Amino acid sequence: MTQLSTQEDAPSTSGWQFWIDRGGTFTDLVAHRPDGSLVTHKLLSENPRQYPDAAIQGIRDLLGVAAGEELPAEVIEAVKMGTTVATNALLERQGEPTLLAVTRGFGDALRIGYQTRPDLFTLDIELPEMLYSEVLEIDERIGARGELVTPLDPARAREGLQDAYDRGLRTLAILFMHGYRYPDHELQVAALAREIGYTQISVSSRVSPLMKLVSRGDTTVVDAYLSPILRRYIDRVEGELQGMKESGGRLMFMQSNGGLTDAHTFQGKDAILSGPAGGVVGMVRTAEAAGFERLIGFDMGGTSTDVSHYAGEYERAFETEVAGVRLRAPMMQIHTVAAGGGSILQFDGSRYRVGP
Repeated sequence: MTQLSTQEDAPSTSGWQFWIDRGGTFTDLVAHRPDGSLVTHKLLSENPRQYPDAAIQGIRDLLGVAAGEELPAEVIEAVKMGTTVATNALLERQGEPTLLAVTRGFGDALRIGYQTRPDLFTLDIELPEMLYSEVLEIDERIGARGELVTPLDPARAREGLQDAYDRGLRTLAILFMHGYRYPDHELQVAALAREIGYTQISVSSRVSPLMKLVSRGDTTVVDAYLSPILRRYIDRVEGELQGMKESGGRLMFMQSNGGLTDAHTFQGKDAILSGPAGGVVGMVRTAEAAGFERLIGFDMGGTSTDVSHYAGEYERAFETEVAGVRLRAPMMQIHTVAAGGGSILQFDGSRYRVGP
């Protein structure tokens, strides 16, 4: 743990504030003490023999709370965190098994996608693995002008949802034609799913209320696939910080677009670049304080390296592809290389390889 000098312009607060970057290899914390001084701490993100969660352990270390003792969360004013929980789940395909409910006839729309060919002359094309586990086609359709083409059959929809639920699926992504503009059928099916007992229901008209079925569907599936993982992590952190919530403290998470949001509104689709986005914001604020306005960011962690650019305003992308998954949500424009400080360079006899 490294003590930093007290900032003269850092105001005192009524409680501790913790600013946390939970990366793939290390978790870094900056603590703002009630007297205005700052202190930093670094520890491994994964060390199950020593602690279940690095962020909570870091807070314990900085507060001087021993293992097994109750965390005095009432002295904490705020915890603000960027995390790679969703990123790692997406990269490793460790999200929640998801059912995709879609207008009949469009069950393979997301698999077909846009028929793009990034490598035009490649003969052996490997399609990315789809995130959803099963597809349920539902008899319904509302036309582009709002006309009822096929009425929704609630009984048959319930039967299909119940059948998937009985097979163990608890996460649902709902995607209907023109649902972004006419969401009535989507909302009816969502209500049926809640009655059955689905614990995560992502509705395209709320997750990504924009035209284009494929990108809207991809984003909705990502949200359904990752949100339960995020929710379990957030619940675990909140459980340790229960006293903070009761005393008016806030738990907030960094979104891919560079903004903070309350833990209860943090969604899977907005969490993909949670950690790297915080690095970009920190880079800009630090450089501006030093008098620089044109920046190239180079953020090397233990697992990957993130490169970004700034010339007076944050650069964001609204449609992007991450780990083979198309996504439509505002994100910082960040280029990631899968090599970091923990990467190993080796020679296999014919060429150099970087890994693992």
